[in-house]
Amino acid sequence: MSRHLPRSALPDCRGRLTARVNLSNYSWMRVGGPADWLFQPADTEDLAKFLARLDRGIPVFVMGVGSNLIIRDGGIRGVVVRLGRPFMKLRFDGNAAISGAAMLDARVAVAAAARGLDLAFLKTIPGSMGGAVRMNAGCYGSYIADHFESATVVLRSGRVCTLGRQQMGFAYRHSDLPADAVVTEVRLRGERRPEAEILNRMKAFERTRNDTQPVKTRTAGSTFRNPAGRSSTGDDDDSHELKAWSLIDRAGQRGRRLGGAQMSTQHPNFMINLGTATASELEELGESVRQAVLSEFNILLEWEVVRIGDSGTGNSDAAPDASASAPA
Repeated sequence: MSRHLPRSALPDCRGRLTARVNLSNYSWMRVGGPADWLFQPADTEDLAKFLARLDRGIPVFVMGVGSNLIIRDGGIRGVVVRLGRPFMKLRFDGNAAISGAAMLDARVAVAAAARGLDLAFLKTIPGSMGGAVRMNAGCYGSYIADHFESATVVLRSGRVCTLGRQQMGFAYRHSDLPADAVVTEVRLRGERRPEAEILNRMKAFERTRNDTQPVKTRTAGSTFRNPAGRSSTGDDDDSHELKAWSLIDRAGQRGRRLGGAQMSTQHPNFMINLGTATASELEELGESVRQAVLSEFNILLEWEVVRIGDSGTGNSDAAPDASASAPA
């Protein structure tokens, strides 16, 4: 396949197709090269028809708001699918919130609270609902899997289907969704509670996050998964022995820097772009931290941040790394 995919190789669509889009503008890390093509579908039908007609040899990468993503400096070959405003609708049905996949997690939490539905854990999870479902996002002891009822998904073949909880294969920071399947709508169930109680819980979560995480920096959230296989609960008796941040800290990697990339001094499992970092610097820093932890504790940390694309050296890696979750 040609490095610069011609428009003639792509099917017609009602949505927007844009060539050579600088993806650094779409990533919270603000790094990365261009996509051959960025596709923003007009609706689910448009997306399904486009994928059904797209040559199977052309790679497809599904991108959310780029909150847990390092896009390599050479960019992404093929087609990047990014859902926009048509997928930002939110409605309620009894105790269920039905959200478009492009809705931000925090907005769903706030809207649900106004209706007495407790989805407070979503308030401090960066990213969109599609990505949250794909990676079974969670914090403070709650996960998407705990509230999930169903999702509408467009497969690479163009087939639209509804998947229930048993079909998702949820695990810690994982679902069995294929990398090139696109979540378009999510149905979550929340418990009934007084709005004031839910708002107080969200404020408490936000205080904890602001006190412990570098929220005002260019970051992609937690860099590595916790070997313990669960998120922090925020409780006083929460064990830190096998938390990624603790292993990184005890291996002497808090604040470690490479060029414009640094492991946060506030939260050592958060990698930050100090303003000049390249994707290769971020990834190289992460790999050096993994090796330091491996050397010290014989534990190889798994990436939670997705790394995708061409390194810019002629070596292409069109699919996300096998150890990474898909992006939010």
